[in-house]
Amino acid sequence: MTVTTVLLDLDDTLYPYQPCKTAGMEAALEEGRDLGYDLDRTEFEAFYQSGRREVKRELSGTAATHERFLYFKRALEEHTGEPRAGDALALGEAFWQAYLEEMQLFPGVEETLTTLGETGVDVAVVTNLTTRIQLAKVERLGLEAQIDLLLTSEETGREKPGSVMFTLPLARLERTPSEAVMVGDNVDADIVGGNAAGIETVLFDPDGDWADERLEGRRNPDHRIDAFGQLTELVR
Repeated sequence: MTVTTVLLDLDDTLYPYQPCKTAGMEAALEEGRDLGYDLDRTEFEAFYQSGRREVKRELSGTAATHERFLYFKRALEEHTGEPRAGDALALGEAFWQAYLEEMQLFPGVEETLTTLGETGVDVAVVTNLTTRIQLAKVERLGLEAQIDLLLTSEETGREKPGSVMFTLPLARLERTPSEAVMVGDNVDADIVGGNAAGIETVLFDPDGDWADERLEGRRNPDHRIDAFGQLTELVR
């Protein structure tokens, strides 16, 4: 394909999410123990999930539905019956600090983005989550000089697969859907959303998890890659 713009998901597309989440949870658990909460790992996971469920239930479809500070705030309110603002802040900061420290790009990302830039292709990161933490992730990964635009769902008020998450970055870059490709790991958010916006789509599936039956009932991605560097073979 010949394109002028690549739209990229961030989490689990440019770097692996799970090791970072695991590191964040371990740090938050240790912080919780330092604060006097006598919880083992199983109990802490249940504590975390109690707050997460409440936030997901009440704020579904918004960027805030992913915010760990909210998860810990609600978990503490449920656990103690009190606001515990300082503790919520400490747990959230411990989580995100360890998460960021664990971040590493998938192999081939840096080289691929460099190649795209050298060939004049615009690169936009379009991501569901709050702006502050996504800015911190981009900075931590050292990608500032390699992307032309970053758009978060907090800025638009809509999450992928909402159409604005695809049409707005293209408008800001003065490009059309026919010139673009959307690359992401999430079929519902990235592939379904990109296809609906008339953008060619690439499913990034490094672990081979997306079996064909999981795509049943959805329009298939236009392309599938299991290594990020393969993107340069598609974008010419």
